[in-house]
Amino acid sequence: MRHGEVENPDGVLYGRLPGYHLSELGRRMADRVAEHLASRDIVHVGASPLERAQETAEPIAKAHGLDIAADRRLIEAENVFQGKTFGIGDGALRRPANWKHVVNPFKPSWGEPYIDQVVRMTGALEAAKDAARGHEAVLVSHQLPIWIVRSYVEKRRLWHDPRRRQCTLASLTTFTYRGDKIVSVGYSEPALDLVPAHLRAGAKPAKGAGKAYGA
Repeated sequence: MRHGEVENPDGVLYGRLPGYHLSELGRRMADRVAEHLASRDIVHVGASPLERAQETAEPIAKAHGLDIAADRRLIEAENVFQGKTFGIGDGALRRPANWKHVVNPFKPSWGEPYIDQVVRMTGALEAAKDAARGHEAVLVSHQLPIWIVRSYVEKRRLWHDPRRRQCTLASLTTFTYRGDKIVSVGYSEPALDLVPAHLRAGAKPAKGAGKAYGA
């Protein structure tokens, strides 16, 4: 699961910075998904250690009488632009100081290598599968790591256009195992009606909107 909307009045790419919590709307998103999952056979709930992920996981864990297992493998991808504004229409790519960080989109040169995200995220999936074998688990993470591990499992290239990620706020990307093998991947958006239109999967952000603040 991707976490819900975050309170971010300054519009920075918050990345792994502490102190970024769910907004009121984000809490409603988390509650909506908890309601959606209330009847599921969930025996394990894990989450990135960042506040927004822990707060998203809380109502799900509470509904099933579980503790939240913090798993650093689920954390947001590292990014050199953390703490700065960097989005469509803000002129970031016209600043010479940023050019050295955007020379290789295939790695990517501005942050944690895609393959490193695959390794840690598949490790988190495997651990959750073992913790919930025969049942279901929920892991709360962030947009980029979720999309990267899904792309890997579905045998797509890891480099991509960020605007085309199918991983809306509070969405569920489901990996189904048979034994120790992933046999299918699903996607759903239980809180879609709560998500602002410009932040939905596939939306075309307007200038100055829909920035990649951190996911």
